[in-house]
Amino acid sequence: MSDEQDPLVIRDAASGAAVPDAFQRLWNPHRMAYIDAGRAGRGRGHDDDCPFCEAPHKSDEDALIVARGEHAYVLLNLFPYNNGHLLVCPYRHVPLYDEATPDELREIGELTQTAMRVLRAVSHCDGFNIGMNQGEVAGAGVAGHLHQHIVPRWQSDANFFPIIARTKSMSQLLGETRRLVAEGWPADH
Repeated sequence: MSDEQDPLVIRDAASGAAVPDAFQRLWNPHRMAYIDAGRAGRGRGHDDDCPFCEAPHKSDEDALIVARGEHAYVLLNLFPYNNGHLLVCPYRHVPLYDEATPDELREIGELTQTAMRVLRAVSHCDGFNIGMNQGEVAGAGVAGHLHQHIVPRWQSDANFFPIIARTKSMSQLLGETRRLVAEGWPADH
């Protein structure tokens, strides 16, 4: 049977789907690896497969790390809410804020302050969302490893795309964002 005759082969979007709906599609097939890993219980911050434990063993470019401290490090979020969305993580695999050491907490705070200064300088953002989700029930994607989100915000970033179209437009590739933030990071940190 040729593709022309096969009823399972979609030849065009208008006739291939049953009833069209009002949604536009932004195809992100690279996210399927993240979804599949979550289904299998991988990549959720368990001791044997924690992405935040694995990242420091990779090159900065491969892990999207922009700065390394003694007790914590800063990397770009692989699935950002906005361009420049950073994460600050302790090296130690610890799930909750109240289980972090004073040295880890101090450095997470210092790295967060530096990240804010660098993001303002390189991206000219107008504000930030900063926070931690503690545990899966609270929305932590990687619940087993403490991490703080730093999300830069701009006056003009709340447009119709995410509100109406449920789509986030990312204007810069992760590698380029990592380079700009890493180059902007002060040498003494």
